Amino acid sequence: MSVDTASRAAESVARRSYGKLVAALAVRSRNIAAAEDALGEALLRAIIDWRRNGVPANPEGWLITTARRIDADRWRRAVTAAKGAEHWMLQEDERLSGASFEIPDDRLRLLFVCAHPAIDSAMHTPLMLQVVLGIDARRIASAFLVSPSTMGQRLSRAKARIAESGLRFELPEREHVGPRTGAVLTAVYGAYSLGWDLAFSSGEQGRNLVDEALWLMRLMVEIAPDNSEALALLALGLFAHARQAARRDPETLAYVPLGDQDPALWDARLLAEAEETLRRAGTRGAPGRFGYEAAIQAVHVARRQTGLTDWSAIEHLYRGLLSCSPTLGAMIGHAVAVAEIDGPEPGIRLLDEIPQDRSRFYQPYWAARAHLHERRGSEREAAVAYDTAIALTEDAAARRYLLDHRAGLTA
Repeated sequence: MSVDTASRAAESVARRSYGKLVAALAVRSRNIAAAEDALGEALLRAIIDWRRNGVPANPEGWLITTARRIDADRWRRAVTAAKGAEHWMLQEDERLSGASFEIPDDRLRLLFVCAHPAIDSAMHTPLMLQVVLGIDARRIASAFLVSPSTMGQRLSRAKARIAESGLRFELPEREHVGPRTGAVLTAVYGAYSLGWDLAFSSGEQGRNLVDEALWLMRLMVEIAPDNSEALALLALGLFAHARQAARRDPETLAYVPLGDQDPALWDARLLAEAEETLRRAGTRGAPGRFGYEAAIQAVHVARRQTGLTDWSAIEHLYRGLLSCSPTLGAMIGHAVAVAEIDGPEPGIRLLDEIPQDRSRFYQPYWAARAHLHERRGSEREAAVAYDTAIALTEDAAARRYLLDHRAGLTA
């Protein structure tokens, strides 16, 4: 086997199972940074070993075995009194060598560790995105509008805090689940959104992230079945997942915005599950952030029955969303909804009210701004906004969509 083939195999396993592997290592060692280091070294060894001996039947088990051996070696060297390490390592080798070995999934446990109140609340979501879901610091930094070096330093401090505080690597008692649930849901939602951003530009990595986030959404509902926001987030994920086949033109693979998608391509089974899940969320309490966002999606998909989009209802829901979660995305969505009702001018005014330091590097802001200026006939302003949006767009199909509109201005 060539080096490239072995490298691709190791990379594929890492993309598919990174969070699962780190969680399995960290829950045992209670040291996230050490777990990541050991896994990283195990992946390097895999490239060498798999080139010579071929990819093992159970590559995840091979990586766990090797990473735990690396971790144990380091521990044994650091602690001279660590007697019995060799015996423990032999037991691990024997237990993990079988192809049928299944790694216990400790990701949810690690999510709750990352949401511990002893850790800076501003770092809960970034920490979970990197450690549990395997998203690199550069992409996390982009989402939080800070430099990669700054985000890397913050993540390192947060991991050190976990090790220094001796936090328990287990699911919290029921009375402590509630206070951490919001942070966990926010991280899962962030992973799901990022997964869709990567689904077409990075292929397998994005699709794996989407599937993993959706799985975590379902798991959170099992743990907190009466939590309205957990149910609403699952509904939101299902609404988005149901539309995946319509996001690209079947023949040209061109990007298709939501308003132009063919409802016949939407998955009716997933939409029915999403609507039922949202109904259940509504019986568990007043809507929060995810309740409003899921309701907005429900109005959009109602077009498959009515043929029309109720923008007044969407604008009303965005106002509710802004009252409880005034995120940049909510501000932009509200501006677009107002423009659909009252014309582009009031929508542009709302976009103008967003602080520049928040919107400068946010692609959806510039895409919305370009669209509204184009509708108003302000070609120069639209061109500037399109140029900025294009520069911030990674997905080739979405970039082509924006380029086509940009070219239409001069035409």
